Amino acid sequence: MPESPFIKSNRLNNLSYAIRGPIFDIAQQLEAMGQKIINLNIGNPAPFGFDVPDEIIHDMLINIRNAQGYSHHLGIFSARKAVMHYTQQQGVKGVTIEDIFIGNGVSELILMSMQAVLNDGDEVLIPSPDYPLWTTAVSLSGGKPVHYICDETADWNPDIDDITSKITAKTKGIVLINPNNPTGAVYEKDVLKSIVKLAQEHKLIIFSDEIYDKILYDSNIHHPVAALSDDVLIFTYGGLSKNYRAAGFRGGWLVLSGPIHRAKSINEGLNLLASMRLCANVPTQYAIQTALGGYQSIQDLVAPEGRLTRQRDLIHYMMTDIPGISCVKPKGALYLFPKIDLKKFDFNSDEDFAYRLLEEKHVLIVPGTGFNHRDHAHFRIVFLPQLDELEHAARLMRNFLDSSRVISATNVIEV
Repeated sequence: MPESPFIKSNRLNNLSYAIRGPIFDIAQQLEAMGQKIINLNIGNPAPFGFDVPDEIIHDMLINIRNAQGYSHHLGIFSARKAVMHYTQQQGVKGVTIEDIFIGNGVSELILMSMQAVLNDGDEVLIPSPDYPLWTTAVSLSGGKPVHYICDETADWNPDIDDITSKITAKTKGIVLINPNNPTGAVYEKDVLKSIVKLAQEHKLIIFSDEIYDKILYDSNIHHPVAALSDDVLIFTYGGLSKNYRAAGFRGGWLVLSGPIHRAKSINEGLNLLASMRLCANVPTQYAIQTALGGYQSIQDLVAPEGRLTRQRDLIHYMMTDIPGISCVKPKGALYLFPKIDLKKFDFNSDEDFAYRLLEEKHVLIVPGTGFNHRDHAHFRIVFLPQLDELEHAARLMRNFLDSSRVISATNVIEV
């Protein structure tokens, strides 16, 4: 009689992280067989030649002996002070050193926040499409993710009416991802003010993921939501991984602002969780002050002739030049989120498209359903590769799409 298998936790059932999900696994298998894969699936700057600024590396190296032991569980003083000064520059009022938590990337801090705030059954409003870690973190913490619409026809800004309709007695907070992953949206100030007003009326927490706050194109402006209100409890997340191209360093921060005096219990919970993981990795903490206070090299990359701007412009033009593909031009971040007119192609869904594109052309993208977007007709492209590789990938996608078109009666020429 065979032995019964060991089974994973029920908490993990129905959870996924499509950016490194089944399609990614197939890509890995193809690479192991010697195939060259064009990876447009993950926002990891380093493999595409985006290096961490030298001054950040230098300051980590000269402080490496100081980083041998555990640090304070909230983070080293210089790092938290630098984040505090950054919030002051943004116009956020009342933040102290004790309101700042340094973490092993924003991902860890998101999960810690949900664990500190949620009870079983609490609801959190999350954008659709979203960065899927948010949905997973809410579920793992016993909460219920409730997705609200971001309107593609309004440059992917949140739909205020839809948010309002989904607030219930169980709603604990609203998640914002601004600039947005995966759409590249940069939210309008009036939209943010409306969300702040809703949070104030319903006594909700705002969780604002602002990891891309400096990656902005075409003179677009990012409005930190914490600078728009003193009356709403706001968790703001930032880090080194995107603006400073230091994804592997795993350096992030969480800032609490607003009526902190009413959040003493939550602060105690966050302190407990921060203590349990002992501390964030210490060498990276010595990079934070240098990063925030030094030359902001990201500005060169997002300037009109900067590398990121040129890559965004190229891939957006080449994709929207394909009949049957449309796309709102990103105002920020590192991603394109095109839409496929499924009536014009022989794909069943965005997932079908992504699998077949990988198998036939060895181009790896992520289907929109992986970001909890339910129309099954979108996909995300990372535009970090150099122009020549992006152009090659776009041509492969065009050839694949052209070969997958549905031939209708109106397309047939009678002889």
